[in-house]
Amino acid sequence: QYGIVLDAGSSHTAMFVYKWPADKENDTGVVSEHSMCDVEGPGISSYNSNPLFAGTSLEQCLNQALRDVPKEKHMGTPLYLGATAGMRLLNIAEPQASDAVLRAVAATLKTYPFDFRGAKILSGEEEGVFGWVTANYLLENFIKRGWLGEWIQPQKKTVGAMDFGGASTQITFETGDTIENTRSEVILKLYGQRYKVYTHSFLCYGRDQVLKRLLSKLLQAESSQATVPHPCWPMGYNKSLSLSSIYDSPCTEKDRPSLVLNTTVTFVGAGNGNLCALHVSKLFNFTTCSFSHCSFDGVFQPKVSGKFIAFSAFFYTVDFIQTVMGRPVHLPSDLKDAAETICATSWSELLQKAPKLEKRLPDYCAVSTFVYLLTTKGYNFNNHSFPNIAFQKKAGETSIGWALGYMLNLTNMIPAEEPSSHKSILYNYWVILILLFVVITLTSLLTAVCLLRHSKSSTI
Repeated sequence: QYGIVLDAGSSHTAMFVYKWPADKENDTGVVSEHSMCDVEGPGISSYNSNPLFAGTSLEQCLNQALRDVPKEKHMGTPLYLGATAGMRLLNIAEPQASDAVLRAVAATLKTYPFDFRGAKILSGEEEGVFGWVTANYLLENFIKRGWLGEWIQPQKKTVGAMDFGGASTQITFETGDTIENTRSEVILKLYGQRYKVYTHSFLCYGRDQVLKRLLSKLLQAESSQATVPHPCWPMGYNKSLSLSSIYDSPCTEKDRPSLVLNTTVTFVGAGNGNLCALHVSKLFNFTTCSFSHCSFDGVFQPKVSGKFIAFSAFFYTVDFIQTVMGRPVHLPSDLKDAAETICATSWSELLQKAPKLEKRLPDYCAVSTFVYLLTTKGYNFNNHSFPNIAFQKKAGETSIGWALGYMLNLTNMIPAEEPSSHKSILYNYWVILILLFVVITLTSLLTAVCLLRHSKSSTI
């Protein structure tokens, strides 16, 4: 069987086609990624002025799905679209435009011969929890099949999940501690096991919104001059931006200057790692906390424990440090040193190292610095806990993200109760067959020995 999920993120949309054996719907470890497709163009939230284009932008990938899913399976293949922080922001700024975009997207999806189950905006908590479910499902941390066909509770601890998208970032992990803010507590019952999970989503802390907020802070620091030094951009790089491109988001709206929004400002790269870190740290509030302990912005967070998987932009940032800059990332100091090295590298040197990444290259200094501050000062990972973070894009051949967990939830493929009895009946059959095999083998051996003795005595 097949299932399709469109992950409508803030910066782009990705389509995932999943498959699983038709006779094993409630098994675990059997759903895998059949194919994926990146939708060309920006995220659906950017079509707020032309909602119809949000729908048509998906057609190329949906046409691929028609080819990837066998024709006879089309009608029975569930199709979902989940929109994340980009649409959450649009829903805050322009709720009518947000509704119009979702209607246009749904209208397009309904024209395809799949079983369309709806297009909705996920809450930050849903996004965090579904990402956690995906990671632990793929790692077979909930339950797995033994070689005899029986269910095994692997007695493995679950891993925490850290997602870093375009407009928000999420942290989700199982904890035995008291969760002082009940809005961050989720109780899940999966395969008869109970999990108490902490989750929080930070809107405006995704990669693209962080970069916008940073530009806004730099403008404030320079009293909105026509030319502004940018300590996080490399020396030799500069760019002119209109104020409207910086203040077109609820994340920067409160800092909006009194200048006309069509005013153009030129940002000039200064390549200063220390100054960059100072400005990036101003995006967080580390002082306010009405709980026993907080991450940042007054948000309660229990102490991080166990292993974590960090995906999306976490993975791409660390992958850049390791593959392009050739630096290992084992400890927080490695991340800090790498960020400083990137910041000190000139634009021409960066271009030489990674010409194919030209569009994102100027921002690796700021983003690496942000990831360092978020994980250490924000989430409080230290020299002992930081090595427990695995920066990964996939588990096996399947992408880690909220999409698979979302589909598993909506298709009820992870039951709340323990697996149904037919699995244990299957197990009993195996035991009976093995015992029967052993009995037959022993009987055959005894018969052979008797015949051998009989033939010897006959010869004598």
